[in-house]
Amino acid sequence: MTKEEFILDGKHHRPILADITLTEDNSKKPIILFAHGYKGFKDWGAWHLVASTFAKAGIAFLKFNFSHNGGTVEQPIDFPDLDAFGKNNYVKELDDIQTIIDFVSSADFKFASEIDPEQIAIMGHSRGGGIITISAAEDSRIKQLISWAGVSDFESRFPTGFKKLVWRMRGVGYVVNSRTKQKMPHYYEFYKNFMANRERLNIKRATQKLKIPHLLVHGTTDPTVPLWEAENMQKWNPNAELLKVPNGDHNFGAKHPWESNTMPEDLTNVTERTIQFIKKNF
Repeated sequence: MTKEEFILDGKHHRPILADITLTEDNSKKPIILFAHGYKGFKDWGAWHLVASTFAKAGIAFLKFNFSHNGGTVEQPIDFPDLDAFGKNNYVKELDDIQTIIDFVSSADFKFASEIDPEQIAIMGHSRGGGIITISAAEDSRIKQLISWAGVSDFESRFPTGFKKLVWRMRGVGYVVNSRTKQKMPHYYEFYKNFMANRERLNIKRATQKLKIPHLLVHGTTDPTVPLWEAENMQKWNPNAELLKVPNGDHNFGAKHPWESNTMPEDLTNVTERTIQFIKKNF
């Protein structure tokens, strides 16, 4: 098994750090691109074990940090660059995904002989599940879509009323990271960018446009993104498959840091079911 890291030039003047895990056997194989969620990063928790499980099953697994997730090339775990975090927005994340797809589709890609560019799947966790849904509706190179505990709406997550007024007046609002204890900024430009691209960033509209295999995976007791968000997406796309994880939480039993060499039971089952879904539809 091979794991290799790459640094890509993002379209918004910040690098995108990515790594690919695959079994090199001189055969063209599917690739899945994994997008982390809000306050996330590619090396969170047990994601490396998910990657190796996919690779052993014959599917290359590429995970990446969004260019403005708050990490750096030198320190990709956690959030040393809070200014970059504050300047992030959904359009930048869509552009990052496009950069990743261009990268793996290129004949110059180091592992081009191992990857079938006609078999690209994309998977996102939490907020990442929402952004990849929009990408999949826009980019015909994406052939399968998998959302793990994905959000179904962005607009409802913005503050309203007095909180929104204070955010606009101050130009910045803060969210405390319960794990790192950092006060993480959101500049008001984030909201302005969303409103300028409101139609494009409508997850419902994107979901209704989908014509590709679509898997929704969600814990029934997810305290962060409730199950009804996945149920909504299945209503919008009746062809989507919904896998409910009984008593499953937001991270399917994983946490950060993850110090075991094996995945928690729920994450193991979710990973295996996702691999089955991808193989069935390629």
